[in-house]
Amino acid sequence: MFSARPAPEHSARKRLISHVYSKSYIQSSTAAAAQSQTIIFDRFLPIIEASVAESQKPHGVDIYSIFMAATMDFIAAYIFGLGKGTNFLGNKAYREHFLELYRARNDYGYYDQEMPRLTKFCRRVGIPLCPKWVDGANKELGEWCLGLCAKMGHVFDSDCPSQAEPPDQPTVWDALVGGLRKEAARNGQASVLYPTALSNRELSVASELFDHVLAGQETAGLTLSYLCWRLSQSLELQAQLRAELLSLSPNMQLDGNGTPSVPDPKQLDSLPLLHAVLMETLRRHPPIPGAQPRQTPDSGCRIGPYAVPGGVRVAASAYALHRDEAIFPEPEKWDHTRWLPWAADESQLKERNRQFWAFSSGGRMCIGSNFAMHQMKLMIAAIYSNYTTHIVDDEGMERQSDGYTGRPEHEQLFLRFEKVG
Repeated sequence: MFSARPAPEHSARKRLISHVYSKSYIQSSTAAAAQSQTIIFDRFLPIIEASVAESQKPHGVDIYSIFMAATMDFIAAYIFGLGKGTNFLGNKAYREHFLELYRARNDYGYYDQEMPRLTKFCRRVGIPLCPKWVDGANKELGEWCLGLCAKMGHVFDSDCPSQAEPPDQPTVWDALVGGLRKEAARNGQASVLYPTALSNRELSVASELFDHVLAGQETAGLTLSYLCWRLSQSLELQAQLRAELLSLSPNMQLDGNGTPSVPDPKQLDSLPLLHAVLMETLRRHPPIPGAQPRQTPDSGCRIGPYAVPGGVRVAASAYALHRDEAIFPEPEKWDHTRWLPWAADESQLKERNRQFWAFSSGGRMCIGSNFAMHQMKLMIAAIYSNYTTHIVDDEGMERQSDGYTGRPEHEQLFLRFEKVG
């Protein structure tokens, strides 16, 4: 879906899975709730709690790495089910290996994306435009994703959705595979969903889900890192946020009485301060700040005052849109009050939401935006209901990389956690 250029193919692929990424579906999903319960309370918070031990206080923990682990576990569980997904939180060694592979190839996408034929030819004649170790990293990451898909069994083995308890329900897998099966029954191989390059259905599924796991991990992990960094600069703001979070019923406070549980998703989503700090972080530190390409229709179109011919690639950038001083005064300043309903009038909020582009917009908007917002709010609620955070080492956080994704320069953030009394 992500790389499908023709509109009919993109729309057909999107229809297969868009419903399971809708806000209403996620908020009512028993699978998502059960998976969140396990990931947060059995995997994530125990790591934070262990870091509170006196012996570890001076140097803190690398929350960037932990967030990258947690966000991968969230998206993999929603796709494949908890049991057949990942446990990056529980396997630090493999997580660090995976992140190193991802770093190795992350800055070398230009040639394969922009000049695929030339790049393929140069590889064939022994003059690669990218280092061989980049190809090796890509190959290993691809095999990793194929391995996750292989755990699910043959794509078309069964006509029924997976029968599993809520934590192990593969929500996205069932939607995608079920939709492909229905499409095949209607049209056979003569389908817009099976272009020549992906005529193998198993490969088509793996290719689709590879985009989901990588995008679902990195973008949310980056945002959470920047949000905790910003919140760690103000104990007063942390206290205000905590008061709001503890107004939830149930809330996420670990008080030792009974089993903690995730809050009602609709209540969580309605908290104005939590929403404001997250929106401002996405504005000031968009995880994908660079150009989001589109192609004009064959008949051409108008963009503002300009007549643009058909078949022309155009783009907009979250980095640029989020720094429009007419909409966001003092755009370089992180100011969460921009998004508070009592600090800005209705017309200002409308304009700011209209120009907010962290997830793009329109038909090609990020399909996982609702899932990302939900999981990020859950994780921030889990942290600040129970702890205060303090910066130990934030070198490089101010310098966000200039690439398709905007990562902190050193890809690490050490914080110290203190339990709230």
